[in-house]
Amino acid sequence: MNEEIYRILQDRILFLEYEPGRILNEKVLAAEFGISRTPLREVLNRLEWAQLVRILPRTGTMVAEIDYQKMMNVYPIRLELEAMAGRLAAEHIAPGHLVRLAAVGERCAALQGIVDKNALVNIDFDFREIIYDAAENEVLTGMSGELYRLTVRLWYVTLDRKSWDEEVHAILNEITSSQEVLGRGDAPGMAELRRASLISHLERIRAKFLALC
Repeated sequence: MNEEIYRILQDRILFLEYEPGRILNEKVLAAEFGISRTPLREVLNRLEWAQLVRILPRTGTMVAEIDYQKMMNVYPIRLELEAMAGRLAAEHIAPGHLVRLAAVGERCAALQGIVDKNALVNIDFDFREIIYDAAENEVLTGMSGELYRLTVRLWYVTLDRKSWDEEVHAILNEITSSQEVLGRGDAPGMAELRRASLISHLERIRAKFLALC
């Protein structure tokens, strides 16, 4: 499978460039990437496995709808995985990870007053990558990453100007708190911080999403 094309299409879906319910034209995509439809279908099959698209017989490939209740069912599983990742990260943290966290924190602080949804989501991606790199468990990383990507669009659609600085501050606080807890190698504390941060994140999403309905 072509990993680069997979990442490009995945990002277009996660950042709502391809809106939920949109039918993707295989012929157009194959021409855009300069490939035949067979390797493109391998990418689309992988996206279907990740539950980001649905392949419909005699119709084509449709970008998956954002299913609020399904997302709510994903979060309890994410809570347990994030707590485990936090504990393992604290046990294996290296100085280089803390340096990377500081850099991500600076990028996040720079977004206060500057609405850039893609930048904030990418900061969250990079923050999580550092935590999971420190955790040193590929199976955990894979499972958590798939579930995280399932919920990203629900978060993205709730980001707006009215509560932008609140959201940036919440992510920044999560990053700086993680630096502190990881810096002292507090495994139980980091597990609890990951759980508490995700619960707070979920509560903000729930309140904003329901207000949109």
